[in-house]
Amino acid sequence: MPSDAFQIRALARLVSYFGWTWVGVIGVESEYARFAIELFLQESVQYGVCAAYTHFYPVTLNQQALDELLDVIQMASSKVIINFSGESELQSILAVVKRRNITGLQWIASEAWATASSLWEKFGDLLIGTLGFAIRRADVIPGLKQHLTSLRTPYIQKSAFLAEFWEELFNCRLNGSVNSHSHGGDNYLDRLPCKGTEDLSEVYSPYSDVTQLRVSFNVYKAVYLVAHALHDMSDCIVGQGPFLNGTCTDPKNFEPWQLIHYMKQANFSALGEKINFDQNGDPIAYYDLLNWQTRPDGSLRLVKVGFYDASLPAGRSLVINDSVIQWPFGKQASRSVCSDSCPPGFRIARRKGEPICCFDCVPCAEGKISNKTDSLECSHCSDDSWPNRARDLCLPKTIEFLSYHELMGIVLCVISVLGACISLSILTIFFIYKDTPLVRANNMELSFLLLVFLAVCFLVSLLFIGEPSDWLCRIRYPAFGISFALCISCLLAKTVVVLMVFRSTLPGSNVMKWFGPNQQRASVLLGTIIQVIISFIWLLTNPPYANNNTNYHSATIIIECVAGSEVGFWCVLGYIGFLACMCFLTAFLARKLPDNFNKAKFITFSMLIFFAVWITFIPVYVSTAGKYTVSVHIFAILASAFALLFCIFAPKCYVIILKPDKNSKKNMLQR
Repeated sequence: MPSDAFQIRALARLVSYFGWTWVGVIGVESEYARFAIELFLQESVQYGVCAAYTHFYPVTLNQQALDELLDVIQMASSKVIINFSGESELQSILAVVKRRNITGLQWIASEAWATASSLWEKFGDLLIGTLGFAIRRADVIPGLKQHLTSLRTPYIQKSAFLAEFWEELFNCRLNGSVNSHSHGGDNYLDRLPCKGTEDLSEVYSPYSDVTQLRVSFNVYKAVYLVAHALHDMSDCIVGQGPFLNGTCTDPKNFEPWQLIHYMKQANFSALGEKINFDQNGDPIAYYDLLNWQTRPDGSLRLVKVGFYDASLPAGRSLVINDSVIQWPFGKQASRSVCSDSCPPGFRIARRKGEPICCFDCVPCAEGKISNKTDSLECSHCSDDSWPNRARDLCLPKTIEFLSYHELMGIVLCVISVLGACISLSILTIFFIYKDTPLVRANNMELSFLLLVFLAVCFLVSLLFIGEPSDWLCRIRYPAFGISFALCISCLLAKTVVVLMVFRSTLPGSNVMKWFGPNQQRASVLLGTIIQVIISFIWLLTNPPYANNNTNYHSATIIIECVAGSEVGFWCVLGYIGFLACMCFLTAFLARKLPDNFNKAKFITFSMLIFFAVWITFIPVYVSTAGKYTVSVHIFAILASAFALLFCIFAPKCYVIILKPDKNSKKNMLQR
């Protein structure tokens, strides 16, 4: 017989297999039951199985002990009971269970009563669906059936046991029998004498039943084991023996430990089963998993529905055919759990002071998931993914940036290109009419430069559309700052020219010789060089870079350009503001100069719009994120560029194209 430890491990695997994590464990007060229950509790922990209760009852069950046991069973929520006892103790328990009308129990049998078919007659309705492990059954032991049924009257009288068995089976009295009592209700002395023609093969009895050859098969194997050990002992060669100095032992005169040595070394087959032993001297454990089923006529049918083979790897040692199992109720295993399983999207939260099988299910926190049942912890999604609504799956995060393929990106792109085209169109008009008084009087060279730089400003906004990269970010901000520095520097130079022209008309003034064309170019270059230096220092120290922002919105990755140095960004913007202030102040001083086509008034108005746009831009820029920040930035660039373009050049284009009669020297000299 294998160690009971194997049977206990098999039972732990069995309840785990069917998801019974909340089971009752009872057993008779004995060394066997205490060892079995203690080991079961240890083994079941690794499978997440808990004992709803453990209860020991005495061998001799009185009414008080039965009531205590049944009260425990009834009060518990577990419907699965593992019982470690023999059939006699269980018979008393089942009688009270039947009397109290307790139903819905799933019994798990220990090896001691897994094949106790005698229980079926009275308690079959309670034991339907019982599962239990029994030692391996032999299909047939050659000659056993014939030997058992060959008993005849002359041989029976020699054994008191066989004589009593014969008289009870055939309800007769043998001549010279020493038996003096009856197991039935009749009087033994009233029985008729046995005829001597009784035949065991014509009646059913447990004695001649060879359909469950389990213990018998073990006895058969034990006899062959001793025979093989004695045979190996006889074959021992002196000098090569297993004992001290290579000695052998006499097969006719040996010590028990010497026989045990040979028994442990045995390796043979009996009826197709390989017999050998492990290092502890235990045979390889193999159990049949039996299911108690009812036949159409109501009789018991023990059906093998699986097996446990300890020689197989742990994950494959238990094999069960669920489809052939008959359950106490319905067509599937009953549920026996302290707490329902936590579905994906939840995690287990242990209840303080209660077994590990009793828990609450807590939803995973934001940003975490669990994708399996009964997760102990929720796991974080990767940086580029986010939980779905059920929090059982990580979904890729939405990538956000201002794209050329979305409506906002398309509209801004079209407006940018349109602005550049208008700038170049006006440049073309000015070039065509470059010899007219209006164009010549408006400082033609600075006007051409301003129109080119405005076209550049419009096109720079395209750098803000599309997926950001490190190099794109490093080009974007300096290009924006330098292009606007060029525009404002040109405007500042034009405004200063207007002011200087008027001052030069005063008696004794020679101001214009200090602010001729070369000085104007130099002022534009100087105004731009400072911005270039600021941008260069910014790029060298802490340049802008592309960043995946996952902090603003949990389900979105915002690909954005980070300024790197906030000081650098605000210095670039601040310098543009400084130039604009200088231009505004100069234009404001020259706004009332007596000239029909005085540019200062339009420059003043354009600067007011410029300030309005960029002052509004700052709070909106700071308070938005993602593609909307970029959109606000582009809008500010386009709005300020259009303000400069239309305020300064629209009136001149109107005169050149629609009022050519006013484009004359005479008209310009009128006060």
